[in-house]
Amino acid sequence: MRYEPHDYQVYAAEYIKRHDVAAVLLECGLGKTSITLTAINDLMFDSFEIHKVLVIAPIRVAKMSWPDEIEKWDHISDLKYSVAVGTEAERIKALETPADIYLINRENVQWLVEKSGLPFDYDMVVVDELSSFKNWQAKRFKALMKVRPRVKRVVGLTGTPSSNGLMDLFAEYKILDMGQRLGRFIGQYRNAYFKPDKTNGHIVYSYKLLPGAEDAIYDRISDITISMKSADHIKMPELVNSRYMVRLDKKEYLKYVRMSQDLLLKLPKGEVTAANAAALSGKLTQMANGAVYSDDGDYEKIHDRKLDALEDIIESANGKPVLVAYWYQHDLDRIQERLTELKVDFVRLDKEQNIRRWNKGDVPVGLIHPASAGHGLNLQSGGNILVWFGLTWSLELYQQTVARLWRQGQENTVSVIHIIAAKTIDERIMNALETKDHTQSALIEAVKAEVGAYGGK
Repeated sequence: MRYEPHDYQVYAAEYIKRHDVAAVLLECGLGKTSITLTAINDLMFDSFEIHKVLVIAPIRVAKMSWPDEIEKWDHISDLKYSVAVGTEAERIKALETPADIYLINRENVQWLVEKSGLPFDYDMVVVDELSSFKNWQAKRFKALMKVRPRVKRVVGLTGTPSSNGLMDLFAEYKILDMGQRLGRFIGQYRNAYFKPDKTNGHIVYSYKLLPGAEDAIYDRISDITISMKSADHIKMPELVNSRYMVRLDKKEYLKYVRMSQDLLLKLPKGEVTAANAAALSGKLTQMANGAVYSDDGDYEKIHDRKLDALEDIIESANGKPVLVAYWYQHDLDRIQERLTELKVDFVRLDKEQNIRRWNKGDVPVGLIHPASAGHGLNLQSGGNILVWFGLTWSLELYQQTVARLWRQGQENTVSVIHIIAAKTIDERIMNALETKDHTQSALIEAVKAEVGAYGGK
């Protein structure tokens, strides 16, 4: 296919080419993969600045999205790629196969650096979903930092760089510039821009920004960062968010209240206990969805309110495909049971063949788990209705999942329906997602690129 880039895509590709280190914060749907591949192609075959590229990505993105993009566009068809996923033998074989681009899932970064026995001789590394390296204590972060000095060019791609606040940026930018802008150590970063917020004696549970720190952080990273919002550069389809409220009856709600007050609930299959606030949050979220795991691992059904709502939504879709996001295994079990009773065909979007069936419009219901399929997958061809059966606290996973349908190439208005149990933790999660988005949006706005200002810094 002939590549006819938008102005912002030309700008972003040129930015990558002009900067040895680049953070490219592109919202979902802006074509970050094709942009990066265009830059790689030019650097490799026009200016001869690179010869071997490593792309680190979520596993399905590495297996499907990057290969699909390389094969799709005429101008990058000369690029040879090798996908290093699977068993250790399969990964070794892929990494020893002559290619221009090597694709590996982020879970195998530590193996590649410390156990594979292969030389780390890549002159360019692309971290697709840079936010997956936000934990400076993670093994994958530490492994990549060991070899970071050997790499001339590094590109970080993400649309959600600070989904849980600006503290996330420390590790992400250290991967890029080895600590040049935000400090080499987390303590330096914290002391410079934050102060303790919630504490218990000497234990600090959270931090908040010092006055003026937000602008200072943005200023420090602005010379290697560009940011673009979909709505600024392409005509996005309309996005309609709605809430489908369900209400528990008195008996059902009483169980929920007892759990929230006593951190203990006795059920026919056993007791449900919560040791702390985090555990309680999980239990209440499960109960809002309609079931809860007991201490012995079985789950007890609490209500079918959300299943009834989902049935109504699927019926009202009148045959249009519906994408359903679930969180817990018992959510999946009960959804599949209900769909089977209704004789509604469905697939889990956890395998390549199922994803391709969805995109062909062959199935009326697709079931997706945000944590395993939130990043990188293009699902807009299969439908335009997304139902959140169970919500997630993670803004990043929430936004990425919505963006599977609400993205460039979607031809219809996207409807996102949140099934919410009234007077439960569901309402708090929705509020938390909205609140977290403020910091995220501030970062995006602070470093937004002005297309046409090619001078850069």
